[in-house]
Formats: sequence, structure tokens, C-alpha cells
Amino acid sequence: MKVLHLMKTSVGGTWALRQMRELARLGVEVHVALPDRGPLWEAYRRHGIRAHELQNDFSLKKPWLLPGRSCALRRLVDSVRPDLIHSHFVGTTLTMRLALRTALQLPRIFQVPGPLHLEQALFRGTEIALAQPNDTWIATCSATRDHYLRAGVDPRRVFFSYYGTDTGLFARTKALGRLRREIGLPLRTPIVGMVAYMYPPKRIMGRTRGIKGHEDLIDAVAIAMEKVPDLKVVFVGGAWDGAIAYEKAIRRYAEQKIPGRAYFLGTRSDVPELYGDFDVAVHPSHSENLGGAAESLLMGVPTIATNVGGFPDLIIPEKTGCLVPPRQPEALARAIVRMLRNPERARAMAAAGKRRVLSTCDVATTAAQVLSIYIQVTARGGT
Repeated sequence: MKVLHLMKTSVGGTWALRQMRELARLGVEVHVALPDRGPLWEAYRRHGIRAHELQNDFSLKKPWLLPGRSCALRRLVDSVRPDLIHSHFVGTTLTMRLALRTALQLPRIFQVPGPLHLEQALFRGTEIALAQPNDTWIATCSATRDHYLRAGVDPRRVFFSYYGTDTGLFARTKALGRLRREIGLPLRTPIVGMVAYMYPPKRIMGRTRGIKGHEDLIDAVAIAMEKVPDLKVVFVGGAWDGAIAYEKAIRRYAEQKIPGRAYFLGTRSDVPELYGDFDVAVHPSHSENLGGAAESLLMGVPTIATNVGGFPDLIIPEKTGCLVPPRQPEALARAIVRMLRNPERARAMAAAGKRRVLSTCDVATTAAQVLSIYIQVTARGGT
């Protein structure tokens, strides 16, 4: 089987790269369209994936680019002649559907990386309206699947599989002390950690704060300090896609609200080695798929997440972690204090969460599920 994947970035999206790597191991001839020869270009090629340089994202800011990108995509499809096209982003999916509207015998899958666009009626309606009979979806969390079903999409066209992770990379003994030595903190100092890129607010969706909730965590730490006076917070992850001004704004906000309490490490490649010094990992996103919750749980770190998107798939309240409402720093602060004051209970929940992630999110398992979906979709035929 030959499958063409559509990616809008060669910098991020390692979750899709992992899946393609496993599909190639399973015997699929994997092709991927990337916008440029960025940092991940060679990683794709090392795993036997045939990379093609192609701008295939739909730009709301530059819609006049669509005709040229559509023609380029059609030429690539004619050259590769795939059995199926697999898109991983909303923008690449819109380009795919608009460029290939007459290719009704070619099955197309949109593996939805998160429910963000589905939470707005206009974006949800537009994406679904552009689908044709040869379009199907793979939801990667329960919330995403429910959005499509509530919108009236035929359940037979909505499949389910998580984007898997390399469980062996994170599910290992934690390296204690490395982070604390780096930033100069004693072993007993309580640390709350957050691992996420900094995405600026999506003004087009009415957002005033970043979607990952960095500001909310800063506010929560300011509140929690009243009960835990020596509390520190560590942010791992820099500006995404050139959002340097937003990163600087976050740093200024932290210095204003919690002076001397926040440590910003920027983008790191040694995240598993840093998790060992987190007493609590926090994922305060406003919208999310599974986010980093799978990684923190795999490392056995007590985990708090907001009750959005795919987080409830992994975080069962008081069993595998804590869920709090989004955009509510007071509730987040209470959860942080509760976990820090009950470390044995927090570690027990983290251990249960690790077992849950191991049983559901290993990339070898999820890639096999995706291959099964390919077989079902191609067996149905394009229409």
C-alpha cells in the first residue's frame, strides 16, 4: 500500500513522524509532503519515508496562494499515485479537499490533531462542509470524535486512534537532581513544571491568552505561594513559529506576578531527563488533544491538566491525576497545593496513569490501528 501524508511543518509534528515511521516498518510505502527541508526532513528520510518538498497548507492570511498550491499538490499526486492520502492538519486538509475535488475515487483521511477548530461553529461547519464521500476522519481523542458525531457525520466515517508516543523513551527511571543542579535549587524545593511551546493568542478565535495557558499557571503559582512559600515553576519550551514577542511577554508577566519564582529553559531536546525533578507537572491548556499529559504520566510525575479535549481520556480524577476547569487559576492553585501536600497519594495516581498510558498510547499499537483503518477505507472504494 502506498500512502501520501500531508504536513504543514518540517519543524514540529513529531507525533506524525513517529506514526509514519511505524507504518513504514509495517510495510506501507510512506510518502510525505513537507513545506521545506527543515530540521525533520532528514529524520523522515532516515526512517525510509520518501519526502517531497511542497507547500500544501491553506493560509487564511494569503488565500491567493491556494491555486498554485493546489496545482502543485495535483502534480505530486499524479507523480506518486498513492492508494490513499492522509492529512494531519486543518490547513493541509482544506488544500487537499479543494485541490482534489474531482478525484472522487481516491480515499482521503484527515487525522485530526486536536479539537480546536471544532470548538468554533464557523470553522467546524466549513471543514465538514468541504468533505466529500471519499473523505473520512480519524479522531485522536474522544472529544474530537464526539464533535463530529454531534455535527451529524456518519459514525462509519469517523475512526479512532491516538497519536502514539515512544513509551520506552519516557517510561524509564527518572534522573533526579539534574534540573535542580542546572538552575541551582535545593532538592527539597517544590517545583511545578510545564512542558509546552508558547503559542500566541489566536485573535481570530477570540482568544486573549495563549492557548497553552502559560499565563494561567503563572497566576496559579502566585496564589499557591500563599500556602507553599518556597514554590518554584519551571517552563520548558520556547516560542513556536517565531512568536518571540509573545515569549518575551510571558517572561515579563512572570517577573511581574511571581518575581524570582519562574525559570524559563527554552526549547530542549532532553525533556525526559528534566521531568525527574518535577514534583507536579501541569498542563493548563485552553484546548488540547492529549498534549504532554502522556509524557508526564509515563515518567511517573503527578499530573494536573485542564478538563478539555483529550486530557480526560488519560486523567481520571483522583485516580490517575487531577482535572481542573480551564482558565481558572484559583482551581489550578488548589490542585497544586493539594498534590504537594499529599505526595504519596500524588505518586500513586501517577503510577496508575502510567499504566493507563502504556496500555493505550504506544506508537507501535496505534500505528497498527491506523494501518487497519487504511485497509478498511481502501476496501470501501472512493465513494
